[in-house]
Amino acid sequence: MLKVLTVDDEPKNLRIIKELLKEYCPQAEHVGEADNIDTAYDLIRELKPDLVLLDIEMPHGNAFDLLDKIMPVNFEIVFVTAFDSYSLKAFKYSALDYLLKPVDINELKAVVAKAELKAGQKNINEQLRFLMQNIKQPTGGLQKIAVPTFKDQLDFVDFQAILYCEASGAYTYIFTVDGQKLISSKSLKEYEDILPEDSFFRLHHSYLINLNKVKKYHKGRGGEVEMENGTFLEVATRRKDDFMKRIGY
Repeated sequence: MLKVLTVDDEPKNLRIIKELLKEYCPQAEHVGEADNIDTAYDLIRELKPDLVLLDIEMPHGNAFDLLDKIMPVNFEIVFVTAFDSYSLKAFKYSALDYLLKPVDINELKAVVAKAELKAGQKNINEQLRFLMQNIKQPTGGLQKIAVPTFKDQLDFVDFQAILYCEASGAYTYIFTVDGQKLISSKSLKEYEDILPEDSFFRLHHSYLINLNKVKKYHKGRGGEVEMENGTFLEVATRRKDDFMKRIGY
């Protein structure tokens, strides 16, 4: 059984999540709850949970104050948040899971199932450090993304080191300026949503490019772009006008 601890300063939220876990997540055992970071700290040390569902904002401190006290951690964390879109990007950049309030049943089931698979891997600390660094950045200051690969690891890649991303079914190849080819378990659509739209453009259903790394555009029905590494990528006909506007033509 996956031992789950919930941390939230609102009794209604604690009750709802406890009931949802009991009804929809049979692999989870709800072992305790806390309404502030001091109690959460004590319960984590006492109960040794496998998963903590952690509210962000609480009285007398927030989730990051708690993390400062307990890191390194040896359990999975899913943040429960009503944060704005910028802060949510920080979670996505760090490849960490979160739930938006009010909690959706299917999303809760998904994150619990994922935590069950990951429990015991103990690879969350680098993600948490990266998240806390990103959260503290001013808007627009996020510069790196965590890329989950098939080696049970995360590669932290600078945005401007990415030449382009290429779809491969539900997965994505990420090509970098230093010649790397990373295989990510995320879809191209997820990277389109995450990467900054002022620098990245969906050129084709298969390609998401870094506009700053385009060397030439070759005209044609849709045309082709030549990237800095010499790779030619097709421009979808329906995307051509938008692409031309983005490059200021």
